[in-house]
Amino acid sequence: MLTDLSFDELQIYIKNLGLPSFRADQLFDAIYSGKTLDEISNLPKGLKAIIEPSYPKYSILQALKSKDGTEKFLIRFDDGAVVECVLMKYKYGYSICLSTQVGCRMGCKFCASTLGGLARNLSSGEILGQMLLVNRHLGGSRKERKITNIVLMGSGEPLDNYDNVLKFIKLASSSKGLNISERNISLSTCGLVDKIYSLAEENLDITLTISLHATRDTDRQAIMPIANRYNLQDIVQACKYYYAKTKRKIYFEYTLIKGVNDSKDDAKRLKALTSGFLCHVNVIVLNPVSERSLQKTTRLEAYQFVELVKKEGVSATVRRTMGEDIEGACGQLRNKFLGIRN
Repeated sequence: MLTDLSFDELQIYIKNLGLPSFRADQLFDAIYSGKTLDEISNLPKGLKAIIEPSYPKYSILQALKSKDGTEKFLIRFDDGAVVECVLMKYKYGYSICLSTQVGCRMGCKFCASTLGGLARNLSSGEILGQMLLVNRHLGGSRKERKITNIVLMGSGEPLDNYDNVLKFIKLASSSKGLNISERNISLSTCGLVDKIYSLAEENLDITLTISLHATRDTDRQAIMPIANRYNLQDIVQACKYYYAKTKRKIYFEYTLIKGVNDSKDDAKRLKALTSGFLCHVNVIVLNPVSERSLQKTTRLEAYQFVELVKKEGVSATVRRTMGEDIEGACGQLRNKFLGIRN
């Protein structure tokens, strides 16, 4: 798809068609403004006919709005596959949580995204396409971007789709495209250690977020299958390496599960795991997933746990829950609409 191409690659594409270079500018602007092919008025019909098979036909199937203002979008791609992305409004602007795969194969017990397994990876252009559609939904364009921040924390494990995610980051941050600072892009992983080392070598300024969720390997293995491959010390060493290479603060996501990871001893073990590099712990109140039997803590208990963590000298806060009533909160994204076709 044309959304997979950088500006330079699109220029080559246009040149190979024997067309003048200004057509690349026109086409690139239309794509990054989220226009359909029919809405492009400055391209000749003959060129439209040539590019039609490669021009994205992504669309918003449904938009749901939470009482807190959070919006969840169902995005359909050309093959009929559907993913969800979430738009959150903050004082500093809009942040979008993007999916990187159709489904997920990681199997984390607290997450709805993995219930149906992995259908396929998204291409770099499909990850970008979610953002282009929502940016236009907000009234934005290539030159007047409305979205300020990107979180790669929707359906899928970003590092399990490494090459496409890496190219997406380059597309989104390109000065020719949406020109989003890499510092405003966060990538969340459940802990694919080998890929964390690879990411550290990419010379990016993005923020790395680790889904930690336990302070003992046995507890983590019970809720996160990836922990059977990489233990906590593997993850900590990879984080230290990433920090040493990038000097970027590491963020840890820690979903509280009653009776599993919410004790005083867990707070003390968090201190040991997070020492030696700049990091912050985001404590999350477990959001309900009807198919799972995990028990949530109260928000008050979450604040009490954070105080225990702070007393150990660890930077920590309770993350604000957004979009829970539309199943758009952390851990709730699921693909109920996979299989929708025209």
